[in-house]
Amino acid sequence: MINNPFLPQRLVGRQTELEQISQILLADGDLLIAGVAGSGRRTLVKWAARKAGARVITLDCLRATDGNRFLQLLAESLLIAFDRPEELLKLQQLLKEQPVTFDPSEQIKPRISWKLSSTAIWSLFQNLLSLPQQMAEWLDCRVAIILHNFTHIRSWDRKGEWEEYLRREIQLQSRVSYALIATVPEPWMHKLSLHVVELPPLSNAELCEWLEPTMESKGIRFDPHPSTQIPSHLANHYPTSIELFTEYVQGNLSDAIALTRRIWLDCLTQVNSEPHPEFLIQPHHVHRNMLALIEDLAPTFESLIMLLPPSQVRVLESLAIDPTVSPHSREYIQKHQLSKGGSLQGALDSLEQKGLVYGAKYGYRIALPTLQFWLKLRLG
Repeated sequence: MINNPFLPQRLVGRQTELEQISQILLADGDLLIAGVAGSGRRTLVKWAARKAGARVITLDCLRATDGNRFLQLLAESLLIAFDRPEELLKLQQLLKEQPVTFDPSEQIKPRISWKLSSTAIWSLFQNLLSLPQQMAEWLDCRVAIILHNFTHIRSWDRKGEWEEYLRREIQLQSRVSYALIATVPEPWMHKLSLHVVELPPLSNAELCEWLEPTMESKGIRFDPHPSTQIPSHLANHYPTSIELFTEYVQGNLSDAIALTRRIWLDCLTQVNSEPHPEFLIQPHHVHRNMLALIEDLAPTFESLIMLLPPSQVRVLESLAIDPTVSPHSREYIQKHQLSKGGSLQGALDSLEQKGLVYGAKYGYRIALPTLQFWLKLRLG
């Protein structure tokens, strides 16, 4: 298997947001970064933390199945954030009164382990969560704790004790900034006085600033001439290859990376070696590889559709073939046989919460370009 050489080594676009988040971290602020999958939320906050000189602790709460597992993830992240020998020794000193085994040996991967009752686990949670602040004071630096899928802890935190304690810590710690990553803001998040940074799709200019030089570094370029070989139901005009590419990925960096790699591998196959410097990507190359990418993703999308309520599936299908800024209009509802009133709005809100649809701010359209492409093919 060939690794993906198109994973960006720098931040693609997002310069305004980068500056905004860096200033929030420097001012001891906490924030919510809202955006759909593939919008670069975690990458952005890591670059901002680097710019602000902050250590980064990352926790994906989706991986935590109970409190003990949450602490294991927290301990692993602490050891990654503070991995220098002198920092590991400081952590060991801070944990010497705790019922844990800490091996900072350089011969093996540093590890914090324990075997505790549920009551003792809660006490250890409080102590581990205080370590970033203590380390930041000792090092005279800032720490950014990135919490992804934060609300997933509710699946095991039935009484809400862990979530409530985390919320309090977000507001209390002076050298630690919390960055919650979500699809859309939830009402309770506003009560924490979080700075909200929303990530729109990348502009074509931002995307192409990364895309074209990256492709050229591999010896391939986009043909500047238009094509008449693309089916009219998939393109409203005869596009150039770069126009078709940007039309297909719609500012989603994750999809752009996947499609770029596909095209590159296709070029390698055609020439049986590194592409000739003059190898031009034609629009039909872009289209063919988009179809191949969709074919790989089809099982995932089929499973997704099966899990959604019929009302949400109907809305998705309507937006796939007919994006609109007015899904509530009588004409649109009648045209696509949608439910009226609260049922329609409920479906839209739920799809937006899942990161499948953009809300009113971005014109009610499907947020994942590959999903939209697949639906159009499925319905076509």
